[in-house]
Amino acid sequence: MIKKFCAASLVALFLLGTTPFPSPIGVVSADQGIPFEIPVKGMVTMVDLGAPFCPPCKAMAPFLEKLEKDYKGKAAILVLDVGRTPDLSERFGITEIPTQIFYNTKGKEVLRHIGFMSEEAIRAQLKKMGVH
Repeated sequence: MIKKFCAASLVALFLLGTTPFPSPIGVVSADQGIPFEIPVKGMVTMVDLGAPFCPPCKAMAPFLEKLEKDYKGKAAILVLDVGRTPDLSERFGITEIPTQIFYNTKGKEVLRHIGFMSEEAIRAQLKKMGVH
């Protein structure tokens, strides 16, 4: 269960078509489950867990969509709404949003960041992990 909240927020998988926020993974409803493996097998993966009503999450949404396009085929950029799919917060150990989790190509977590993370900081972390 979620224990802490982002400034005036609960926690949340940005879903294409169901919120005004981008989703690089397409439309996934809470009752469908997630039709892909996290982390993505054999690929550097960044997972952003947040909610459309969280101010830092809203601020990150535009550049997360840009990052997904820029890194397509090089790294998986996944944006998940733990508000619509509450079991994600337990699965990923989320206590605050937004939270970004970076996995290497072997699926090992290498960095967990809580709070707003700038586009530049995300790009720097991906570069550090060998994604150019």
